[in-house]
Parts: sequence; C-alpha cells; structure tokens
Amino acid sequence: MSELLLDAEALYLELKKGVQRLLTPDTALVGIWSGGAWLAERLAADLGLACGTISSAMHRDDFGSRGLAKADHTKLPFDVNGRDILLIDDVLYTGRTTRAVINELFDYGRPARVQLAVLVDRGGRELPIEPAFSAARVTLNADQSLRLARSDDGRFAFEVK
Repeated sequence: MSELLLDAEALYLELKKGVQRLLTPDTALVGIWSGGAWLAERLAADLGLACGTISSAMHRDDFGSRGLAKADHTKLPFDVNGRDILLIDDVLYTGRTTRAVINELFDYGRPARVQLAVLVDRGGRELPIEPAFSAARVTLNADQSLRLARSDDGRFAFEVK
C-alpha cells in the first residue's frame, strides 16, 4: 500500500480561497472542535472575520458508548440569528459530527444559512451531508484515520494512522 502524503499547509491555502468564494457580508466562521477550530481561527485572522468554535459532544448519536467528552468548546461570540454561518472542519468522513454540530448551532439560534467547508473530504458518508467546498478528496480504508495536527508555531500537518 502506498503512503498518503498530504501537504496540510498547501491545502490550507486552497481552503482559504474556497472560503473566500463562499463569504457574504454577514458570514461568521464556526470551527468544529478541534481541528476545524484551529483552521477557523487562522482563517478568521487571515480574512478579518468573526469566528467561534463549536463542539459536537452534547449532540452525538454515539453518546451512550463514548460518554461525555469535555463539552465546553462551544463559544459563539456573536448572534447566530439571521447570520450566514460557515462551518469549518478538518476532515469530513461519515457526516455524523457535522449533524451533531448543526444541532448544537440551532441551540444558539436560527441562522439564515449554514454551509460547510472542509480541508479534506475522505468520503464514506453515512448521512446526506456534503461540503460546499473541500480543498482535497482522498480515499482511505475504513480502519485508517486522518487527523490534523498543529505545531507550536501554528503550522498544520496531517497524521495518518
């Protein structure tokens, strides 16, 4: 089997371009904890946008088997009502995390529109969730995982296991 090589920094630049095409004057970025939150923070700084973070912990459909993870990662320092929300995530796989964060988002209000942009779409969807933008699409075996890492200087890299 060949080794998967992904340049997370190059993909970040593609994500930034894709996000710019999705923006409206009223867009706020919401990063999905944790890799998506890192990306959203950097995008917000680079593009001068409002930014928050959101956790899927309280709305996961596997809550019974996983238990309660640290759930204090939702911080939305703006009014969600009537706002265009652009969810940012590092890796989209089954769609279940995205579903959970959409439920969490609606606990805070009713956005005008919710879109999703991801660094990598690895396929394997179990729910009808598709990103408005993905910087890359890859295929991995079901037993493999792809995780975004962030160094102390803020640079991104991928870990494939």
